[in-house]
Amino acid sequence: MLGFLTARQAGLDDPLRLRRAESTRRVLSLKLNPDRDVDRIHGNGINTIDIEAIEGRYMLSGGADGVIVVYDLENYSGKLQYTCKAVCTVGRSSKYVHKFSVETVQWYPYDTGMFVSSSFDKTMKVWDTETLKPAEVFQFEGNVYSHHLSPIARKHSLIAVGTKEPKIQLCDLKSGSRIHVLQGHRAEVLSVRWSPRYEHILATASADSKVKVWDVRRASGSLFTLDQHNGDKSKASSEAVNTAHDGRVNGLCFTGDGLYLLTTGTDDRMRLWNSATGENTLVNYGKVCNESRKRLQFTVSRGCSPEFVFVPCGSSVAVYGLHTGELVTMLRGHYNNVDCCEFHPDYQELYSGGKDCNILAWVPVIRASDVEEETKSANQVQVLITGNKIWKNPKVLELLHLG
Repeated sequence: MLGFLTARQAGLDDPLRLRRAESTRRVLSLKLNPDRDVDRIHGNGINTIDIEAIEGRYMLSGGADGVIVVYDLENYSGKLQYTCKAVCTVGRSSKYVHKFSVETVQWYPYDTGMFVSSSFDKTMKVWDTETLKPAEVFQFEGNVYSHHLSPIARKHSLIAVGTKEPKIQLCDLKSGSRIHVLQGHRAEVLSVRWSPRYEHILATASADSKVKVWDVRRASGSLFTLDQHNGDKSKASSEAVNTAHDGRVNGLCFTGDGLYLLTTGTDDRMRLWNSATGENTLVNYGKVCNESRKRLQFTVSRGCSPEFVFVPCGSSVAVYGLHTGELVTMLRGHYNNVDCCEFHPDYQELYSGGKDCNILAWVPVIRASDVEEETKSANQVQVLITGNKIWKNPKVLELLHLG
């Protein structure tokens, strides 16, 4: 680390190199922190969590009990041990609460004054954070598995919605109506995700084993369908047989730069794709346990070199090298299956939620100081008096007095 600091100070290294190195070290040292707790509010499993990108301070959670909770992650107590308190809750006593399981929650990307939730009660609600009342409610024909707002959109305010129907619904926040439908899947749409690089590019995953990539400005269908075997994309007939997995595809996640797309399926496989060409990069992650019939929320680190993938795997969270496929570690601490996890890029922390009703905080281990250096600085403080060095060490001072 001192080498990085010296090189940066001398102008020999890009300042980002030090930042990436320290971020990587922190991710590799993630442990369950006994000093950090998150208020236990949910009476049932936790399906989804989201941390807002404006301040990196507030976290949303949605549970199988229909309850939505907003947490404050900041520590203002000045103490090492603290609990992330629930700021507000849409509980069972609220008349606006979802009737059934909440499957996805997401902050509005540009303002913490609004967030969106979707549920198995066939609704998606746009909430005012101040009043905890829905400003808009969208009704659908089937259960809502997933929704997503683009994190970068400037030219549209669309929410992509995946439901039990094989069609992707596009809802406009400005008009409060459903304005477009994307057709092409043959089974329920389990996950939807906007690209963090191009605001009109959308990826969708379905129980029909397919992953499609769309440009929502086009009316002629999807750009391409991902093929795990990297077949000939020039043949239109191959589109019908292309599959991304051999089972239901229930997880999607773009890398932070939007260059790659990760998918998970019930075939116990995770695959990494080039998001521009749709090519399978053939990274082998081994067996990634996945029995979920609903959306699986996993996440990718940001600001590290190399990057890492965090995937719920039974009652643990598996950490993989993004481009190597190597299993780096397993984060164990939950008492039941983990359903969701979210990476905090500002502090390189990870939060995970599971069927045990707990949200756990995985925090980097503080770098242990060099004991010898600490002893030296404490006992051998050099003070220059009339050209002589006097050591502030009790034993040395005693000898000096004896002398």
